[in-house]
Amino acid sequence: MGVSMRVKPPIRPRALRPLRLLVGLALAGSLVASCASADGEASGDSDTAVKVEHGIVGDQPEPGAPREGGMLTMASYTSITSLDPAKTPAMGSTGGTELAAIYDVLMRYDEDEGEFAPQLAESLDVSDDGLVSTLTLRDGVTFSNGDPLDARSVTWSIQRYNDSHGDGAQLWESMVQSVEATGPYTVVFTLRQPWSEFPAMLAAGHGMIVSPRSVAGEDFVPIGAGPFVLDRFAPHEKLELSARRDYWDGPPHLDSIRFVGLTGDSAKVEALNAGDVQLAYLRSPRVIRQARADDRAGYIQTYPLASVLMVNNSVGRPGGDVRVRRAIAQAIDLDAFNKRVDDGDGLPGAQIFPEWSPLHPDVEGIAYDPDSAAQLLDAAKRDGYDGHLSFLGVAAAKSQTTALAVQSMLQAVGFTVTLDLQASVADVIKKLNVDRDYDLSFSGISLPDAAPVNKLTRALRSTSDSNYLNYDNSEMDSLLSRLQSTDAGSAARRELLGELQNLVNDTVPFVALGAAPTFTLWSDRLYGVDPTIDSILLFGNAWIEP
Repeated sequence: MGVSMRVKPPIRPRALRPLRLLVGLALAGSLVASCASADGEASGDSDTAVKVEHGIVGDQPEPGAPREGGMLTMASYTSITSLDPAKTPAMGSTGGTELAAIYDVLMRYDEDEGEFAPQLAESLDVSDDGLVSTLTLRDGVTFSNGDPLDARSVTWSIQRYNDSHGDGAQLWESMVQSVEATGPYTVVFTLRQPWSEFPAMLAAGHGMIVSPRSVAGEDFVPIGAGPFVLDRFAPHEKLELSARRDYWDGPPHLDSIRFVGLTGDSAKVEALNAGDVQLAYLRSPRVIRQARADDRAGYIQTYPLASVLMVNNSVGRPGGDVRVRRAIAQAIDLDAFNKRVDDGDGLPGAQIFPEWSPLHPDVEGIAYDPDSAAQLLDAAKRDGYDGHLSFLGVAAAKSQTTALAVQSMLQAVGFTVTLDLQASVADVIKKLNVDRDYDLSFSGISLPDAAPVNKLTRALRSTSDSNYLNYDNSEMDSLLSRLQSTDAGSAARRELLGELQNLVNDTVPFVALGAAPTFTLWSDRLYGVDPTIDSILLFGNAWIEP
């Protein structure tokens, strides 16, 4: 078998990582970031430069040698409710960091190099035709109960994950033909087509390997190969982990980690300032802007398409008519929306990949045009549409502000919009994701720079179980398949993304509202944190200065 690409084992010294890193959004390869300058300033045609940061940022004192001991406390975005990777999506905002501390990952995304690197794995070899990926595991890695992490446990864990419909399982099954343990520490993945973003799957839920003994009894027991083990877990409240002294990469410097839930980003910053927590996951544009204005340290990732107006494309719904969808898109004034909802601190934009992204295809999004919106709506009304829309949201302050902003802009062009505000996020998820009983809602697709096409495929492919838009377009399906076969940094991928933007402009499956950052703020005494994909953090090498 020929080998065209080998992901080499990383050199992972247990000393300090670079303390200060500010880079433009960049992918591996030779793509020229046409709109992002070295300091992260967008340099397109706009009169106002937009500062976009990515990576480890902020000023910290130079540390000495890693210190042993201590407890790290993190204020998560939301409190984790299950420690089963098949039930909890592996993202930084949903519990991915907590899961990685227990299970580790087969692969990780190296922010410094802009590529995937082995973690629990020793190497990943890809055949010349891109159809076979061979994963070699590190010899000597064990689960926390002492059992070896071998090829059979990997294939068992992945099969269980897919059978349990874990996050991304349908995408995996549509792209992977077979998974086979060909040796004690060798797993061979045979793909249905070349898949350049396949390593990203091994850096997320599929790569969080669960011991077969986790399901030996009636209740699930979290047994993984990560640097920490479970001490105490109270869903919705806290999670406490202690260090494994037999971790494959050496004993963690920390004695323990505690994850807590705090309401509101301002409260999280106050807790960090008081020393009650050492990390805080932030999503408020205003709070992030202030933290960065103070040059606070942490890890920041800016996601294209993080703010989206979801439109139900189902036949029989108002959004089943493309004229209605286009009228909705042209009625939204993105700058006014940003000022009203995010106090002007957001990153509004109608494009999937903004001008500051290296994947920006130089194709504009749908422009604000209320006159055209009114004309399209009038045409739909002449054909029998009553002009009514329902907006699904949560009865919370920020959600209500969003709903009222959308309502006022749509009613200004002739729509009648009623607000369907639910008591909880769970109620919204049921109506949006399960029942598909909505006209409009606010959400995000949030494209990670390491694997944006995977997210787009799950959101837009007609057969995807994550296609909550109910969008069905064979041309889009074909385009997404071709994108999956392109290299991350290739001109071919950027050209296809231009075609995708044009198709989105023509068919309007959703309304792009803009990008948004997430910022994991940390104490200036914390070092050695390793970010990976989707804002997941690895703590195996982390330590706290006294």
